[in-house]
Amino acid sequence: MIDLNFSSSASSVCLWAVVGLIAARCAAEWSLERLNQRHVRAHAGRVPDAFAGVVDQPTYVRSVQYTLAKSRFHELECLWGTVVLVAILLSGVLPWTYTQFAEACGVTPWALALFLLAVGVCLSFTDLPFDWHRQFRLEARFGFNTTTPRLWWMDRLKGLLLSLVLGYPLLVLVLKIVEWTGPWWWLWAWAAVLGFQFLILLLAPVLILPLFNKFTPLAEGTLRERLLALAARIRFRAQSIQVMDGSKRSRHSNAFFTGFGRFRKIVLFDTLIQQLAEPELEAVLAHEIGHYRKRHVLKLLAWSALTLLAGFYAIAWLADQPWFFHAFGFIPGNIMPALLLFVLLSDAVMFWFSPLANLWSRRFEYQADAFAAEVMGDSQSLIGALRKLNEKNLSNLTPHPWYSGFHYSHPTLLERETALRQQA
Repeated sequence: MIDLNFSSSASSVCLWAVVGLIAARCAAEWSLERLNQRHVRAHAGRVPDAFAGVVDQPTYVRSVQYTLAKSRFHELECLWGTVVLVAILLSGVLPWTYTQFAEACGVTPWALALFLLAVGVCLSFTDLPFDWHRQFRLEARFGFNTTTPRLWWMDRLKGLLLSLVLGYPLLVLVLKIVEWTGPWWWLWAWAAVLGFQFLILLLAPVLILPLFNKFTPLAEGTLRERLLALAARIRFRAQSIQVMDGSKRSRHSNAFFTGFGRFRKIVLFDTLIQQLAEPELEAVLAHEIGHYRKRHVLKLLAWSALTLLAGFYAIAWLADQPWFFHAFGFIPGNIMPALLLFVLLSDAVMFWFSPLANLWSRRFEYQADAFAAEVMGDSQSLIGALRKLNEKNLSNLTPHPWYSGFHYSHPTLLERETALRQQA
């Protein structure tokens, strides 16, 4: 166990402030879940007037049940994650394990990167029972799960191998940069990681995504002609339109782009094609193109780069504070504990900024909706698509405003419909 009678009061304050922050995040999550549950139950008697004709009563009742089931499950998941994280921080298992590892393997960048990766893999194991239950119990109960246990385990094995192949060299590079560049290491490390992220964005459509899903060109026909005509009409260049076999894991649906410039690919889930009519699929594609035309992707990439820079600066500053190391039982002198602790604690901090991030994201969604309505010449096709997607995915139609503020990166169906009708 960590000796809590630190000679430095700053270390003690740091430790308990961190524990308090983690507990506060869990308490806030629980409060939001309970608030949302009460709000949803208050509207559960019948389909709200705003959604009359959008969903029938049996579907609405099922969406309420799905929302409540996910909410109760998230409460347990949140509590478990909080208990595990606090236990790890207070038990002293991290500094003890690090000491044993360093004595056996040394403190070279190659060894420390392996330690960081091993800790991340071990911590991910604590979430496996919840991931399994979510997929094969909760999602299956409401008819969404289509994956098999074998495929589920293969996905995780492939993810682990990718972490080794891609994550390990990157960690070694960051730790090498610390040795090579001195006090300004954080700036050089930021540039290296940023470059790595852009490389992955370029290579993912070709090397990574096909490891998990099958991509086939959209078959010749009226849908393909309609979508290509839309892209040509608004001068949006795309290399191809691909269909992804999302149905082999779930009945949920989606659409997205991969790649940059002339290497862009339009990707549609096969479930999306099954659920929507051709004009509605065209409206969905117009919405996605709207994100590109409004430069939302570039803005999000720029914001990601800035937050990454701030993160590296924070790690560099914490690495120079002996009280930060002592607070968690580490001995100052190596950057590795600061990197590890920052990763473990960053979610507890970033949670409180999620309403601002979601507010920004929703603004982008409204703009992309408006772009799609303008391109299509009416808003009804997009409204029809949004209604069907909400119905097929059993989405929560009546979330509490505070809950949606913390958890929804997209506006609710009612908010999007209202904005589209006002535009018309």
